[in-house]
Amino acid sequence: MQVTEAVFFIHGQDEFIPDSHAYVLGKPSSKDLTLVDAGLMGKGQYKIEAIKADGIDPSEIKRVIMTHTHLDHIGCLTEILESIPDAELWVHGVEGTPLEEGDERTVYGMDMFRQMCQAQYRIKAGAFRFQVDRKLEGGETLQMGGMSWEVLHIPGHSPGSIALYHAGEKILIPGDTVYADYAIGRFDLHGASGRQLRDSLNLLAGLEVRTLLPGHNRIMEHVPDGYIRETARQWEPYLS
Repeated sequence: MQVTEAVFFIHGQDEFIPDSHAYVLGKPSSKDLTLVDAGLMGKGQYKIEAIKADGIDPSEIKRVIMTHTHLDHIGCLTEILESIPDAELWVHGVEGTPLEEGDERTVYGMDMFRQMCQAQYRIKAGAFRFQVDRKLEGGETLQMGGMSWEVLHIPGHSPGSIALYHAGEKILIPGDTVYADYAIGRFDLHGASGRQLRDSLNLLAGLEVRTLLPGHNRIMEHVPDGYIRETARQWEPYLS
């Protein structure tokens, strides 16, 4: 689904575990496209075929940027990279270094979930070790595909969560930090923090947002003024 001239929405296909949405950023004529997030195990082929259905050549995707590395976002990354082997992997350093070291605590979030997923999906220990080509910090301005995107470090849902913000078109990709319908991401997994999530919501509330492209649930176009600030206000009693 085309959201704007240079932003494409690939809807997640939820199963027993949610499958994150993915987004392709960049003007197709630039041949310098970016995939934001991957999705759940077994969804790689679906995501690639959905990208092709939007008229995009997957070989023109030059990088995959992870908003964070929870299983529902990174589960099919290996499958996707097999289809676009020249694409780089960009992750915030707080989660990128553990990926390189084979530390899967952030991927699974909790030990009980790790055990269940490894049994259910027959995942081997160490399956989520990746070489990270660029470790983001937050504060960068990325020139990609004829567009300019700001990187914001927004810990809370996970320690290395990031958002991407296009100021010109007022588009925000916040991962699982904030959703439609005044919902937010959970904050009880490895490295998560309710207090940090509160601060990150307040940071995002300072942005002018017209299009909200979250990791799950519906996307929001024509976002009302003050939407993220009101979301933060509603959740504040639970995040202190």
